[in-house]
Amino acid sequence: MKISTLTFIALFIGVNSVCLAQNNDVSQEVKENITSRVLNGINTGIVVGVITSEGTTFFSSGVKSLKTNEAVDEKSVFEVGSISKTFTGILLADMVKKGDLSLEDPLQSLLPEGVIAPTRNEASIKLYQLSNHTSSLPRMPDNFNPTNPANPFADYSEEQLYAFLNAYELTRDIGSEYEYSNYAAGLLGYVLAAKRELTYEELMMEVITNPLGMENTSITLSPSMKENLAMGHSNGAEVENWDIPTLSGAGAIRSTAVDMLKYLAANMGMEKSSLYPAMQLSHKNSRSEGSSPIVGLGWHTTVFDKQEIVWHNGGTGGYRTFAGFTKGGDIGVVVLSNSNVSVDDIGIHLLHPASDLDKPKPSIGTNLKHIIGKEGIEIGISTYWKLKENQPNDYDFGEDQLNMLGYFYLGQEEIEKAISVFKINTTVFPNSSNVHDSYGEALMKNEENEKAIASYRKSAELNPANTNAIDMLKKLGVDTEGLLKEVTIEDVILESYVGKYQLAPEFIITVTKDGKQMNLQATGQPKFGIFPKSETTFYLKVVDAQVVFNKNEDGKVESLTLFQGGQEITGARLED
Repeated sequence: MKISTLTFIALFIGVNSVCLAQNNDVSQEVKENITSRVLNGINTGIVVGVITSEGTTFFSSGVKSLKTNEAVDEKSVFEVGSISKTFTGILLADMVKKGDLSLEDPLQSLLPEGVIAPTRNEASIKLYQLSNHTSSLPRMPDNFNPTNPANPFADYSEEQLYAFLNAYELTRDIGSEYEYSNYAAGLLGYVLAAKRELTYEELMMEVITNPLGMENTSITLSPSMKENLAMGHSNGAEVENWDIPTLSGAGAIRSTAVDMLKYLAANMGMEKSSLYPAMQLSHKNSRSEGSSPIVGLGWHTTVFDKQEIVWHNGGTGGYRTFAGFTKGGDIGVVVLSNSNVSVDDIGIHLLHPASDLDKPKPSIGTNLKHIIGKEGIEIGISTYWKLKENQPNDYDFGEDQLNMLGYFYLGQEEIEKAISVFKINTTVFPNSSNVHDSYGEALMKNEENEKAIASYRKSAELNPANTNAIDMLKKLGVDTEGLLKEVTIEDVILESYVGKYQLAPEFIITVTKDGKQMNLQATGQPKFGIFPKSETTFYLKVVDAQVVFNKNEDGKVESLTLFQGGQEITGARLED
C-alpha cells in the first residue's frame, strides 16, 4: 500500500443473487459487525449513514481519538479521500452543461503558456479521460518526493504538477486502457479551477457544497469542523491529517455523514437541485460500450444482477470511506472511518445485502507496534514469528497489516524499523509486487540503492503494470527496457484458458478472449483485462493481482489460482 494511495477501486468479493434493502434501517448484523471492529481495535470509529425516500438513519461506534475517547457521530468530520474525485467529475460536468467546456476538449486548451500535454500517435488527452482514468497518465507522478511522508501531498507544487506533465512520455495510446490515476484527477481539478480563476476549494464550494447546504464540507477546516474532527489513525496510533493543496481534486475534501447524505440525495434526485443534470452526466458511462470497469466522471458503477450501484471509496493516511447509491433505486449509503482499514464491504452490503460482510481480526501490525514500542524492534520481530506459528488464527496476518506499520515508521522517520518490517513482509509474501515496492522505497530512503534496485526490480517483474517501480528504477539509473518486454502467446494456448473456474461455492471467475485480449470476470464484478507474464501466468493492471492457469500431466487446463493481497485461492475448472 503506497503512501500515495487515495483509494482502492477493485473488490474481489463473493456475492449471491440481488436482494436490495427496502428501508433505511441499519440491520442488527451490520451494527454488531461495526461494534466488533471497534471493540477489537480494528477501526477507531465508524459512522454509517443511510438515506431512502423514508428518511435518513445513522449508526455510530467508536471515538474521535483514543486520547480523548469522545464518541464519533454523524456530525464528526472525516477526510473522505478519493470520493473527492466525484466532486471533480461533477465540476467538469457542470461546466459542460453550462456550455463552458466540452468533454471532448483537449487538456491542452486549459493549460498555461509553456506547458505542453503529452500526445501519442497524433492523439491528445481529452478532459473526460482525466476523469475516467483512461488518459494514460500514471497513478502518481515520478517527481512526487514528499518532505514529510506522514503528510505526503502537502509540498507538491504547481511547478511540479506542470513540470511532470511537460516531461512525461505516454507509454500507451490515450484511451486504450483504464489505469487509476490520482495525478490525472488532481490535474483536472486544478485546471478547472484555474479556468475560473479560483482555487479548487472555492470552485467546489461555489458550485456544489454551498448550493446543497453542505455546511461542514470543505478542504480548509472551519473552527466548528476542527472541533468535530475525528483524528485519523493507523495501527492504533493517531496520524497527521493530509493536506493536498495542488492535487485537491483527487482527494482533499473533508466532510460529515450528514453532509454526505445531502450529497447523495442530490445525486439520486431525491432532493431537487440545479446540479442534477450535471450529476446525471457524471454517472453516465464515459467509456466505450462493454468496457470494464464502468466509469462515468469520477463515479464507478458495479452491476449486481442488473442493478447498478454507483460508488466511490476513499483513503488517506488515517481514514477509509465509502459512498454509493443504487442507480434508479431508493437507497444511498455513506460509511466513514478514522482508521486506515477498509469499510467498503459495509457500504456494499448495505446497498446489496447478499454480499458478504468482512469479519476482520485484530491487526498483527497494531499488536506488533505496541510490542516494538515497549521492548524494541528485535523483540517485536521475534514475537511476530512466534505468533504467526502458534496463533495464526488470532490476528490478521495479511500483507497490508505490516505494510501499514512500515509506512507508519517511515512517516516517523524511523527508517530502520520500517526496513525491518517491510523485510518481514517480503519474506512472508514473496509473490506480492506491492510489498517489494514498499521495501524498495524504504531502502532507497536509507540510500541503500543496490538493495532498493533489487527490490524494485522484483516488484516490476511480479507486476509489469507497477509504473512506480519502473519509474523508481529509472531514477536509480537502471535500464528498464527488458522489464517492459511484451509476452506473445499463441492463440491456441489462449483459447485453452477460456472457461469458468469455481474458487468458492458462490464465487466463479469467467475467463474470456476478445481477439488477443484475455479477460476475467468474477461473480458480481466488472470484467478486467489480464496480461501475460509467461505462458501460464497473467497479471491485472487495475489491482496487484495475478492468475496462474494450472495444467495436469496431459497438458489440459484443470484449474486457476488467484494471487491477491497475500491470499492464494485455487478454483477447479467447470465443465462446459
